[in-house]
Amino acid sequence: MIVAIDGPAGSGKSTVARLLAERLQIRYLDTGAMYRAIALAVVQSSFDENDVDAVTGIAQSVRIEFRKDDIYLNGTNVTNEIRSANVTAVASVVAANPYVRTRLVELQQQIATLGDLVTEGRDQGTVVFPQADHKFFVTASLLTRARRRHQEMVAGGSTLPLQTVKSQLRQRDHRDENREYAPMKPASDAQVIDTSDMSIGEVVNTLTQRIRPES
Repeated sequence: MIVAIDGPAGSGKSTVARLLAERLQIRYLDTGAMYRAIALAVVQSSFDENDVDAVTGIAQSVRIEFRKDDIYLNGTNVTNEIRSANVTAVASVVAANPYVRTRLVELQQQIATLGDLVTEGRDQGTVVFPQADHKFFVTASLLTRARRRHQEMVAGGSTLPLQTVKSQLRQRDHRDENREYAPMKPASDAQVIDTSDMSIGEVVNTLTQRIRPES
């Protein structure tokens, strides 16, 4: 069984996907972490993130692995490093590179051959797993998403004001929705879940019931 969860930044999809996987007792795949790992490799290199050929070469050469809840880049645990503000900014550019996406789609599909999976991202139900057994598009209002992301950043020591975070999310949405390859959008057969007025627990319960009505 494959459960595909897509949605914009700050919608809560990552937390929901992880908890849903625990509830269903199957694996969880954080595809965003994979793009962040490529972005970290770019940051560590001497290349610019807008150099399509260079970034493509990096994506083709690096080794990305998941070991339980951690992600490794070329054998090094980078779980914390990929969450930095610098890597986050580069990741949105790297994710628009169609050659990077093609490479990571291949890796994600390989991971799915190992068994049942809850996977989340921005193109899981449309491009990576169009045959997924269950597809959800988890979203929320821009202000709600900005507040959530701002709270996370403040907890991590950030001093960016809420309006700046909101503006950054708006720009990210525009890039994700308008990129030429695999733009972010709900799959035609996806169930859209607006989490603006829902707790994480309520969202997980809702998805669980739709996947396993008898639960």
